[in-house]
Amino acid sequence: MRLIFIRHAEPDYEHNTITEKGWREAKLLAPRVQGWNVTKFYCSPLGRAQDTAKPSLAACGREAETLEWLREFNVRAYNVVNRRSATAWDMYPEVWTEEPKHYDKDHWFESSLYRGTNARSEYDYVTGSLDRLLADCGYHRYHNYYHVDEDARRDDTLVCFCHLGVSCVMLSHLLGVSPIVLLHGLFIPPSSVTIVQTEERIPGCAAFRAQSIGDTTHLYIGQEPVSIMASFVEPFQERNYDYHFDEIPEW
Repeated sequence: MRLIFIRHAEPDYEHNTITEKGWREAKLLAPRVQGWNVTKFYCSPLGRAQDTAKPSLAACGREAETLEWLREFNVRAYNVVNRRSATAWDMYPEVWTEEPKHYDKDHWFESSLYRGTNARSEYDYVTGSLDRLLADCGYHRYHNYYHVDEDARRDDTLVCFCHLGVSCVMLSHLLGVSPIVLLHGLFIPPSSVTIVQTEERIPGCAAFRAQSIGDTTHLYIGQEPVSIMASFVEPFQERNYDYHFDEIPEW
């Protein structure tokens, strides 16, 4: 079983869509998605995700099922540094790292920053919905891994066009990590591809392993820079090298 989370392309939040650059990103993504053997496509109801999906779905001749719970993670917390409400992943390091509960996958929502908010209910809503989706494919949550039905569709590839926050929440559930650590510690730029896949070292007992996180190979190939809206710092940009392997010296 393979899950692929695609973050929406560079967003135009004001108009509930993506920017001109975002459309270039989405179009570069399409031939990449076309090369996958996708069982089913799912999409957030928000415009920036829907529009990102359009070129890929058109290239594949497919449609996506819209799932309400794939919308952006709807949790806010109080940012004590600038004294304003902020998204769950907009906390300064000198604040969130000082709270031990933020590193605890079972108690992060009990910290002073999230106590009294909808953090627990929203997290349970997203992760519960994800587990129901997996159960339909024959993967049933048991503690921190999954029991697999004998007739489970192990070759399924499910693609979700969604958002940064909800992707980190789903990853935290699948990998057994606090979402706060992932929300503040991962770089998942617009239009990037995140892949997690099950492994069964014991038949019938599956755990998820991250294969790639925030990959932007399609942008690199298309010589399209990674969006500067993806981070609080300038993303590292590689030059698009034209490799000639016969010219590489031996060592």
